[in-house]
Amino acid sequence: MCFSSSLTVSGNAHRHVTAQISIRPPAHYIEQGAAAAFAHMTLLISCVPIETRNERGATPMKSLLIIYHSQSGTSAQLARAAWRGAQRESDMSVSVQRAWDASTLHLSQADGVLLVMAENSGALSGGMKDFLDRTFYPAIARELVLPYALLISAGNDGRGAQRQAQRILSGYPFPAAAEPLILRGEWCPAHQEASAELGQAFAAGLSMGIF
Repeated sequence: MCFSSSLTVSGNAHRHVTAQISIRPPAHYIEQGAAAAFAHMTLLISCVPIETRNERGATPMKSLLIIYHSQSGTSAQLARAAWRGAQRESDMSVSVQRAWDASTLHLSQADGVLLVMAENSGALSGGMKDFLDRTFYPAIARELVLPYALLISAGNDGRGAQRQAQRILSGYPFPAAAEPLILRGEWCPAHQEASAELGQAFAAGLSMGIF
């Protein structure tokens, strides 16, 4: 299912950044080669954490951490698209971790975190729930407070996973940097573009000091 909407990331009353998402539905979903593309991108994103630095070689001022859990490969695809979008901000460090591999240490080294997950049976996917359970009390002990954003892949709803994640994250406590982005239905190019827009908007907000 494709869509047309806008995403606003806001903070300081005098500074804001808005990502406008306006996408025409494609003539058809990707059919031929989609499974191979998902497998390839999942392999790329799963094997090693991805980290980028600005081209000037200077130490980035801010760091965005993208954590994802994926079984079918769709969430890995969305996480990679968000990573690519975030890289458009040249003064950002962007890294990607699987939920199974991510830890409180990764959170402590980031300035913001983007969680990418699927909704399973109306709830958080198991891998993402495991990550939140493992890091909840250690993050509180370290007094970590990170702005977060949610990117959720869902069949036809997604609000159950959204509510569950928001309830847990409010206990850290992590403040929301943007409205949750729920992508419903089969994967399509518009989903990839929306994920990239979210990644870029979040990174821009961090870079500008909005959060």
